[in-house]
Amino acid sequence: MNTIRKSLLTAEKKAVAVNKEASAIKLLMQDATKMQGYDLVANLDKQLTSTQSLAFEENVVKYLDQNLPVQYLIGYETFFGYEFKVNDAVLIPRFETEELVAKVLDLYDEYFGEQIVDVVDIGTGSGAIGITLALEAGAMKVTATDISEEALQVARANAQQLGVAVTFLQSDMLNELLKRGKKFDILVSNPPYIPQAEKIEALVYDNEPHLALFGGDDGLHFYRQILRDANQILKQPNIMAFEHANHHRQGLTSLARKFFPEAVVKTFKDLQGRDRITVIINSFKQK
Repeated sequence: MNTIRKSLLTAEKKAVAVNKEASAIKLLMQDATKMQGYDLVANLDKQLTSTQSLAFEENVVKYLDQNLPVQYLIGYETFFGYEFKVNDAVLIPRFETEELVAKVLDLYDEYFGEQIVDVVDIGTGSGAIGITLALEAGAMKVTATDISEEALQVARANAQQLGVAVTFLQSDMLNELLKRGKKFDILVSNPPYIPQAEKIEALVYDNEPHLALFGGDDGLHFYRQILRDANQILKQPNIMAFEHANHHRQGLTSLARKFFPEAVVKTFKDLQGRDRITVIINSFKQK
């Protein structure tokens, strides 16, 4: 029977040989052994049990040969320090989206202080954005929507596991919200924004839901829908915050100014220096 160290090294070499992330192999080992990272490092020379070895090897094959995302294999992704259940019904939360959450929290502090606010997360997927906001700011009363009932099932399970109250609604963009007449202080969304004809890596294309990836011919289809109708579900004043592709800055800014001509529109770069987050600050006194 192999040790943890030997099994890791063997699998990591295989991963590097096929241009896969060696760091994912450690996650598969943590899952097989039920050890956290620090425990794994402390027990590298421990023998794997036959059950652990089989579970690890099977998932390595699925990751390297069957091209399945490691997050789906272990069943979760860490986001903002919280573990979120994920499966093939939802997009895997990305690090860049943590920056969107952080920006919304900063804007809340700046413009609302500690006031109780109503927040809506459009296209919630796993619930990562809306749930994290509710966890980080107790004064945020969060509603989260998605067109996919399968995605909402994942999001509800995440909210329950993390012990936070979020209202979930099945809705095609803003449709259900418009029917209900509820209004919000903050709208946040990371909608599908990949242009339909754009080629993306096979690991993403073959596994993650296309409903959560592609945003029409130019990638701006869902931003148009949201911004067209947003004023009907927003209180005055209000803030909107969107994640988007780097090359969408100009298009999204134009849309924002078309539908909210009096608003302040700002775009922020992510940690890689790419235009990633655009916010629309509407009807506040200038700061």
